[in-house]
Amino acid sequence: MTEEELRRAAFGDSPDRDVWSALASPTSRARWLAAVVLGGQGHYAAAATALDALRHDPDPVIASLSLSTRASHHRQLGAHHLARALDGEALARVQPAGRGDPDGIDAAGARTDAMLGLAADSLGAQRLGEARRLLARVETHSWRSEVRRGWVTAEIELASGRAEAAVAPAEAAYGVATSRKALRHELKSALVLGTSLVVWGTPDGLNRGVELVECELNHSAAKGLHPLIWPSALVLVGHAPTVGAVAIDRATEALSCVLRRADAVSRQVALDSPWVPTGLLRSGEPPNADPQTNFLTD
Repeated sequence: MTEEELRRAAFGDSPDRDVWSALASPTSRARWLAAVVLGGQGHYAAAATALDALRHDPDPVIASLSLSTRASHHRQLGAHHLARALDGEALARVQPAGRGDPDGIDAAGARTDAMLGLAADSLGAQRLGEARRLLARVETHSWRSEVRRGWVTAEIELASGRAEAAVAPAEAAYGVATSRKALRHELKSALVLGTSLVVWGTPDGLNRGVELVECELNHSAAKGLHPLIWPSALVLVGHAPTVGAVAIDRATEALSCVLRRADAVSRQVALDSPWVPTGLLRSGEPPNADPQTNFLTD
C-alpha cells in the first residue's frame, strides 16, 4: 500500500479502507498512518500496539505524532488524565521548526497536535481557563491543524455555556474539512457544528443542526467510523423524536463495538468514566453523561 493511499484513508475520502497490511510496513510513517485509520474505525487495541511502538521511533516527528494520536484515543474513552501525560511527552519531543507537509506530518504539525491535545485534556478536566490559555498558544500551519483548532475552540465554548460562540469556529472547521474532501474530518466537523447549533437552540439552527448530525450519523455508520456514531446518536436523542429509538440502538451497538476493540486499560477507564455513556450497555436508556461536551475523538 502506497503512502498516498494511506493518506487518503487517514485524511481523505476513504476512511473505511482496509489498511491492516500497512502495519507491517518497513516505514514508520506508513505504520503511523495505518494506526490513525484504525483508530478512526474504532480498532483501538490494534492502533495502540502500533502507536506504543512508534512512540520510541528515532524520528521525533513520528514519535511525537504517535504519542498525540494515542492520547486522542484515551480522551475519547474518558481517560483525560492518561492523555495529558502523553500529550506533554509529545510536545517535548519536537521543536517548533520544520513545516511544509500538506497534512501536517512535520515538526510544526506535531507540535500543534500536542498543544491542541493539552488544551483538550484541560477541557476534559473542566479547567476551562487553562484550556483557553493553551489554545491561545496554538499555531496552525496545515489544513488539519486548522480543523482541529476549530473543534477544540467550539468545544471550549460549549463547555463554557456559550453555544452561540461555538458556531463560528465549528462552521470554519466544517468548511475547511469539506474543501479538502477529508471525509472523516468533515463528518467530525458536521458533528461539532450540528451540536453547537442544537445547543444554541434557535429554530433555524436547531433544524439545521439535527439535519447535519443525522446525515453525519448515517455516513459514519456506512463507513464504519464507530467512534463518531455513538456521540452523534446521543445528540439526536430528544432533538429528533422520529429517530430517537433508532439512534439509541445505534449508539449502543457502536459503543459496544468500540469497547470490544479497545485495549484492556482503555476499556476499564471507559467503563469507569463519567464522560462515556456506558449505561447504554446495561439498560438501553439514555445515560447521565452529557454527550454534547466531549467530542474529542481525533
